[in-house]
Parts: sequence; C-alpha cells; structure tokens
Amino acid sequence: MRQKQEGLRTGASKLVNQVVWRRVWFASIALLLIVVSARQAEAQFSGPALGISSEVNPPITITTDPAILFPGPRDIYLGTGDVLSVHIFGNTDYSPVVRVGLDGTVQLPLIGNLMVDNLTVHQTQDLIAQKLKAAGMYRDPQVSVQLTDSPNQIVTVLGELHGIVPVIGERRLFDVLAAVGAGGGAGGGGAVGATTVVVGGGGLPSTASHVLTINRYGMAQPIIIDLGTDPAKSALINIPIFPRDTIIVPRVGVVYLLGAFKTQGAIPLQQNSPITLMKIAALAGGPGWEGRFNDLRIIRTTGTTRQVVKVDISKVINGKAPDPVLLAEDIVFLPTNPMKAAIKSGGISTLLGIASILILAIQQ
Repeated sequence: MRQKQEGLRTGASKLVNQVVWRRVWFASIALLLIVVSARQAEAQFSGPALGISSEVNPPITITTDPAILFPGPRDIYLGTGDVLSVHIFGNTDYSPVVRVGLDGTVQLPLIGNLMVDNLTVHQTQDLIAQKLKAAGMYRDPQVSVQLTDSPNQIVTVLGELHGIVPVIGERRLFDVLAAVGAGGGAGGGGAVGATTVVVGGGGLPSTASHVLTINRYGMAQPIIIDLGTDPAKSALINIPIFPRDTIIVPRVGVVYLLGAFKTQGAIPLQQNSPITLMKIAALAGGPGWEGRFNDLRIIRTTGTTRQVVKVDISKVINGKAPDPVLLAEDIVFLPTNPMKAAIKSGGISTLLGIASILILAIQQ
C-alpha cells in the first residue's frame, strides 16, 4: 500500500515538473520571440537639412589653361614690412633704405610719403622716378629698387600639409610641397619624412587629396590642380609657384561604415584606384555574422538628394553580383539581424538562466 502511494506521489511530482518545464519553455520562447520581433524605429528622411544658400557638393573643375598654369615671369609685389634699398644711377648721394609701414607707405628723401603697397618693384621704380622729376630734383633719374628683406615673399601651405616656405621669385609646386613635407608638416601629425612629395604626389599623407587648390595673389579665381598618380605626366602639373600663393591640400574623401561590421568609422578613399564595397569590407575586417547580408544599404548624397541602394553583400562576396564602386561621403550601412545579435551577445544563455531561476522559484 505504501509503495503504491509513493508511486502515485512520484507520478504526480513528475507530472507537475513536466507542466512547470512546459510553462518555463513557453515563457522562454515567448521572451525570445519578443526579442526577435523587436524592430528598430525607422524615421522618414529625404536628405540633409537645408540651411545654407551655397550649393552642396559643388563640382570641381580642374584648371587646364596653359596661360594660367605656366605664366611668364612674375614681378615681385611689395607689401607691409618690406625693406627697400633705393638707388639712382650715377648718384651715390641718394641711397635711402626704407621699410614699408603698416599704412603701405614709405618715407623717401625729396619726395615724402609714397604709397607702394601692392605695387611691383618696377612700378615702384617708375613712381619714384616720376616723383623726383616732378619735384625738379632730377631731369631723368634712373631709379633702381632692391628688396633686401621681406616677410611677404613666402608661400603658405594649409590643410593636410601645412607650413610656410620662403620663395623669392618663383619655385615649382613639387619643391614647395617637398619642403613642407620634409619639415614634418603632415596635417595628421605624421612622422618627419613620411610626407615628402615625390612625382605624382605619392609622398602626400594618406589622408591628403591629390586635388589641390592654389589661391594666387591678384587672381579672382583659384587654380585647381590634380596631381594624379602617373609619373609620366608630372611635368604637366609641376607648375610655378609665386610669393603670396596659398596652397590648400584638402583631406581626401571618406566612406562611412555603420552597422554590423567588425570595425565601424570613416575609411579614406584610395587615390590610385577606385574603392569598391569589397575593399571597404576588407579594410573594416569583414561583415559580422549578425549582419543581414541581403539588406546592405549604400546611402549616397548628391546635391540635396539622398538615395538609398540595397545590395546583397553575400552575392557580391560569392561573385554572383557586381562589386559596387563607392564615392566620397557614401554611407555603407549593414543592418543587424536581431536573432543573430541575441545569440552573439549571449541571449540564449540569458534565457536559460531566467528559466533556471523560475524553476528554482517554483520548486521552492
């Protein structure tokens, strides 16, 4: 009789345990389904916010006019702080040495104040001769002006390379960039010597664009130069650089990676070859296992219009779909599969832990 009662109790206990396990199992499945079915909120977005009057992503036109790229000899322009030595041929008594003041004038004997700011050396010589002749001091003076010291005979380099290079007369573009690079002027704090410019711009920092902008004193429009990557064409881009020129070395365009990549962030574009989706994925360590491979999105902004292109990266990897070429400022977004993300982040073990706690609570 006792054995029969114990058997009934054991059977009832097993039945209760089965019911408890089923409830825990269903609760775990329900919790997992809630996690899997949770979707991220997607907001409607048609492009960047408009708050500027200038054109977004304006096109760049490379300067090709030989008259602009390779002008003839350029006279020196005078400016504040220049030290001038004035002489009259055949007359050693008149040889003043003067400095251009903050107001752009010089104080000369027999003439007084004379505005020379933004005048060339030859224009200054002619102006001094006219003033001396008008004052009745000389009949036909032959004036020569020598620039003995000047803070203005420099070229300024800004951007990924930055520095100041003294230039008297003219120097070539590669010489100026190499002088800045040899001085360790990398915009990203690069090592000395790592930015020395070689033919084709191969010595620029990896973050520097090969399209340079040169703002030339006296010219309304900037000069746009593409250094390119072909050494055979270096002579066509090694243009003369004059004092007061400003060379801007901009940062190269980048592609932004978001989502289920092993490494997220901005990746600079390569200068010597097009950058494709496969190359970007390789540089980022490859797509993560939790990514939705068939739902990769390339977000591209053209002007004020934003376009979204969906790509199946698994087909691209297997060679069943073409490898898209990316452009500067593209955003590559690989969404995350919630179930895979839960498994990768320990979601199953968490559910099992909760189930164990529920079982212990029920048994107690």
